Amino acid sequence: MATAAVAAAVARATREIQHHFFSHDAVRPDRAVAFHPGKRIEERQFERMRSRGIIREAKPGLFWLDVVAYDIDLRQRHAIIRWVLLLMVIGLAIALGASIASH
Repeated sequence: MATAAVAAAVARATREIQHHFFSHDAVRPDRAVAFHPGKRIEERQFERMRSRGIIREAKPGLFWLDVVAYDIDLRQRHAIIRWVLLLMVIGLAIALGASIASH
């Protein structure tokens, strides 16, 4: 249960960061804005997005969201989730088949 709560908090922090940049139209270096994380989890997500190249620094203290990098990252994460779900379904089907065969 705690894992779900952490995942929800991470997702919310990510949305808040994205909203900040999209609402300020900070999607190009010449439109960079300041960002000050309100919570520790936002700070961690902000740094994670910077390390992935999604958030870029135009000038010291001014950042912008690289929409192309954001889209690529989002597609990669969705692809991973699809594979994990597919493997879970296959695993469940195999377990169910083995359970039926043993009876």
